[in-house]
Amino acid sequence: MTGVPGLLAVIDMQRVFADPASPWATPRYADAAAGVRSLLPAFAGRVAFTRFLAPEEPAGAWRAYYAQWPFALQPPDAGLWELTDDFAAQAGHVVEATTFGKWTPELAARLGPDDRLVLAGVSTDCCVLSTALAAADAGTPVLVVADACAGVDDDSHLKALQLMELYRPLIRVTTIADLLAEAGP
Repeated sequence: MTGVPGLLAVIDMQRVFADPASPWATPRYADAAAGVRSLLPAFAGRVAFTRFLAPEEPAGAWRAYYAQWPFALQPPDAGLWELTDDFAAQAGHVVEATTFGKWTPELAARLGPDDRLVLAGVSTDCCVLSTALAAADAGTPVLVVADACAGVDDDSHLKALQLMELYRPLIRVTTIADLLAEAGP
Protein backbone atom coordinates (compact mmCIF):
# COMPACT_ATOMS: atom_id res chain seq x y z
CA MET A 1 0.00 0.00 0.00
CA THR A 2 1.44 3.37 -0.99
CA GLY A 3 -0.57 5.28 1.61
CA VAL A 4 -3.41 7.72 1.62
CA PRO A 5 -2.47 11.33 0.88
CA GLY A 6 -2.66 13.87 3.68
CA LEU A 7 -2.22 13.97 7.42
CA LEU A 8 -4.32 11.85 9.77
CA ALA A 9 -5.26 13.75 12.91
CA VAL A 10 -6.48 11.35 15.59
CA ILE A 11 -8.62 13.51 17.84
CA ASP A 12 -8.62 13.01 21.62
CA MET A 13 -8.43 9.23 22.01
CA GLN A 14 -8.00 9.73 25.75
CA ARG A 15 -8.95 7.86 28.90
CA VAL A 16 -11.50 10.52 29.89
CA PHE A 17 -13.55 9.61 26.79
CA ALA A 18 -12.86 5.86 26.87
CA ASP A 19 -13.69 5.12 30.51
CA PRO A 20 -17.38 4.17 30.84
CA ALA A 21 -17.37 5.62 34.39
CA SER A 22 -16.22 9.04 33.16
CA PRO A 23 -18.79 11.84 32.92
CA TRP A 24 -17.41 12.42 29.40
CA ALA A 25 -17.55 8.77 28.29
CA THR A 26 -18.12 8.27 24.56
CA PRO A 27 -20.29 5.13 24.27
CA ARG A 28 -18.83 3.99 20.94
CA TYR A 29 -15.24 4.84 21.79
CA ALA A 30 -14.15 1.24 21.10
CA ASP A 31 -15.68 1.39 17.61
CA ALA A 32 -13.86 4.64 16.84
CA ALA A 33 -10.62 3.16 18.22
CA ALA A 34 -10.96 0.12 15.94
CA GLY A 35 -11.47 2.46 13.00
CA VAL A 36 -8.43 4.53 13.92
CA ARG A 37 -6.30 1.39 14.24
CA SER A 38 -7.34 0.33 10.72
CA LEU A 39 -6.26 3.72 9.31
CA LEU A 40 -2.86 4.05 10.99
CA PRO A 41 -0.86 1.81 8.60
CA ALA A 42 -2.03 3.84 5.58
CA PHE A 43 -0.71 7.06 7.16
CA ALA A 44 2.64 5.79 8.44
CA GLY A 45 4.73 8.80 9.46
CA ARG A 46 1.85 11.18 8.74
CA VAL A 47 -0.19 10.94 11.94
CA ALA A 48 -0.76 13.47 14.69
CA PHE A 49 -2.59 12.54 17.86
CA THR A 50 -4.31 15.26 19.85
CA ARG A 51 -5.12 15.67 23.53
CA PHE A 52 -7.75 17.90 25.07
CA LEU A 53 -6.47 19.43 28.30
CA ALA A 54 -8.03 21.69 30.90
CA PRO A 55 -6.54 25.15 31.15
CA GLU A 56 -4.67 26.07 34.32
CA GLU A 57 -7.10 28.96 34.86
CA PRO A 58 -10.33 28.93 32.82
CA ALA A 59 -11.15 32.32 31.31
CA GLY A 60 -14.19 33.79 29.62
CA ALA A 61 -16.94 31.30 28.78
CA TRP A 62 -14.67 28.45 29.86
CA ARG A 63 -15.27 29.46 33.51
CA ALA A 64 -18.95 28.49 33.20
CA TYR A 65 -18.00 25.33 31.30
CA TYR A 66 -15.66 24.12 34.04
CA ALA A 67 -18.16 25.14 36.74
CA GLN A 68 -20.37 22.49 35.11
CA TRP A 69 -17.49 19.97 34.79
CA PRO A 70 -15.21 20.62 37.81
CA PHE A 71 -13.84 17.04 37.76
CA ALA A 72 -11.94 17.98 34.58
CA LEU A 73 -9.87 20.76 36.15
CA GLN A 74 -6.83 18.54 36.44
CA PRO A 75 -3.23 19.16 35.35
CA PRO A 76 -1.96 17.99 31.93
CA ASP A 77 -0.22 14.96 33.48
CA ALA A 78 -3.42 13.64 35.14
CA GLY A 79 -4.41 10.13 34.12
CA LEU A 80 -7.72 11.14 32.57
CA TRP A 81 -5.87 13.16 29.88
CA GLU A 82 -3.58 10.29 28.82
CA LEU A 83 -4.07 8.67 25.46
CA THR A 84 -5.43 5.17 25.89
CA ASP A 85 -2.73 2.52 26.05
CA ASP A 86 -3.10 1.28 22.49
CA PHE A 87 -2.53 4.79 21.14
CA ALA A 88 -0.04 6.13 23.69
CA ALA A 89 2.55 3.67 22.41
CA GLN A 90 1.99 4.77 18.79
CA ALA A 91 1.77 8.52 19.27
CA GLY A 92 4.94 9.90 17.81
CA HIS A 93 3.54 13.42 17.56
CA VAL A 94 0.95 14.82 19.98
CA VAL A 95 -0.79 18.18 19.67
CA GLU A 96 -2.24 19.47 22.94
CA ALA A 97 -4.92 22.15 23.21
CA THR A 98 -7.22 23.55 25.87
CA THR A 99 -9.86 24.13 23.20
CA PHE A 100 -12.30 21.79 21.48
CA GLY A 101 -10.80 22.56 18.09
CA LYS A 102 -7.35 21.12 17.49
CA TRP A 103 -6.63 23.20 14.38
CA THR A 104 -3.68 24.88 16.05
CA PRO A 105 -0.63 26.44 14.41
CA GLU A 106 1.28 23.31 15.46
CA LEU A 107 -1.15 21.00 13.63
CA ALA A 108 -1.35 23.30 10.60
CA ALA A 109 2.45 23.29 10.33
CA ARG A 110 2.40 19.50 9.88
CA LEU A 111 0.57 19.84 6.55
CA GLY A 112 2.11 20.72 3.22
CA PRO A 113 0.48 23.41 1.06
CA ASP A 114 -1.52 20.87 -0.94
CA ASP A 115 -2.20 18.35 1.84
CA ARG A 116 -5.59 17.51 3.21
CA LEU A 117 -6.48 16.86 6.81
CA VAL A 118 -8.10 13.50 7.57
CA LEU A 119 -9.95 13.40 10.89
CA ALA A 120 -10.83 10.46 13.11
CA GLY A 121 -11.51 10.20 16.84
CA VAL A 122 -13.89 11.62 19.43
CA SER A 123 -16.18 13.20 19.76
CA THR A 124 -17.70 13.78 16.35
CA ASP A 125 -20.11 16.40 17.68
CA CYS A 126 -17.52 18.40 19.61
CA CYS A 127 -13.77 18.26 19.02
CA VAL A 128 -13.88 16.62 15.57
CA LEU A 129 -16.50 19.12 14.39
CA SER A 130 -14.63 22.10 15.86
CA THR A 131 -11.37 20.99 14.24
CA ALA A 132 -12.98 20.36 10.86
CA LEU A 133 -14.66 23.75 10.71
CA ALA A 134 -11.54 25.68 11.71
CA ALA A 135 -9.31 23.81 9.23
CA ALA A 136 -11.84 24.31 6.43
CA ASP A 137 -12.04 28.02 7.23
CA ALA A 138 -8.26 28.14 6.90
CA GLY A 139 -8.56 26.68 3.39
CA THR A 140 -7.46 23.14 4.19
CA PRO A 141 -9.43 20.33 2.54
CA VAL A 142 -10.86 18.09 5.28
CA LEU A 143 -12.04 14.48 5.20
CA VAL A 144 -13.92 13.13 8.21
CA VAL A 145 -13.87 9.33 8.48
CA ALA A 146 -17.35 8.61 9.81
CA ASP A 147 -16.74 5.06 10.98
CA ALA A 148 -13.50 6.03 12.74
CA CYS A 149 -15.31 8.64 14.85
CA ALA A 150 -17.83 8.46 17.69
CA GLY A 151 -20.11 11.01 19.29
CA VAL A 152 -21.65 11.46 22.70
CA ASP A 153 -24.49 9.36 21.32
CA ASP A 154 -25.46 7.94 17.91
CA ASP A 155 -27.91 10.73 17.10
CA SER A 156 -25.41 13.48 17.85
CA HIS A 157 -22.75 11.66 15.81
CA LEU A 158 -25.06 11.48 12.78
CA LYS A 159 -26.19 15.09 13.12
CA ALA A 160 -22.58 16.29 13.27
CA LEU A 161 -21.70 14.29 10.15
CA GLN A 162 -24.73 15.74 8.35
CA LEU A 163 -23.74 19.24 9.41
CA MET A 164 -20.18 18.79 8.15
CA GLU A 165 -21.49 17.47 4.82
CA LEU A 166 -23.13 20.88 4.33
CA TYR A 167 -19.61 22.33 3.99
CA ARG A 168 -18.76 20.39 0.81
CA PRO A 169 -16.37 20.65 -0.93
CA LEU A 170 -14.36 22.08 2.00
CA ILE A 171 -15.30 19.15 4.26
CA ARG A 172 -16.22 15.71 3.02
CA VAL A 173 -17.43 12.77 5.08
CA THR A 174 -16.08 9.40 3.99
CA THR A 175 -15.69 5.84 5.28
CA ILE A 176 -12.65 3.76 6.15
CA ALA A 177 -13.21 1.49 3.14
CA ASP A 178 -13.54 4.37 0.67
CA LEU A 179 -10.52 6.17 2.07
CA LEU A 180 -8.30 3.09 2.05
CA ALA A 181 -9.45 2.26 -1.50
CA GLU A 182 -7.78 5.52 -2.61
CA ALA A 183 -4.41 4.09 -1.63
CA GLY A 184 -4.82 1.16 -3.97
CA PRO A 185 -3.37 -2.32 -3.54
